Amino acid sequence: MTVDVRGTHGYNPSDATQEYVDKKLVRFDHVKDHVADLHIVLDKENSGEYKAEATIHFRWGAMGHLKVTNRNLYKAIDQMLDKAMTKVTREKEKIQDR
Repeated sequence: MTVDVRGTHGYNPSDATQEYVDKKLVRFDHVKDHVADLHIVLDKENSGEYKAEATIHFRWGAMGHLKVTNRNLYKAIDQMLDKAMTKVTREKEKIQDR
């Protein structure tokens, strides 16, 4: 699984933010064989809210896109990764049912 974390619109994630994301991605270890790429984009909007987006590319060609907005950057990351785990689990179940 290839993971890419970046910022947009002039927002650059700090090293601490990168480490936080890496620490949280440990829970994806049991499904990493099913995910080809995980692209995470972080942005700070003018309203002061943080936006965390993820695009997931699965090995069998499926793709998913998630977006979360929150006033707290780390809560936005947590919520986005929760949604990503749900998406990966559902896609994995679909493949196993075939």
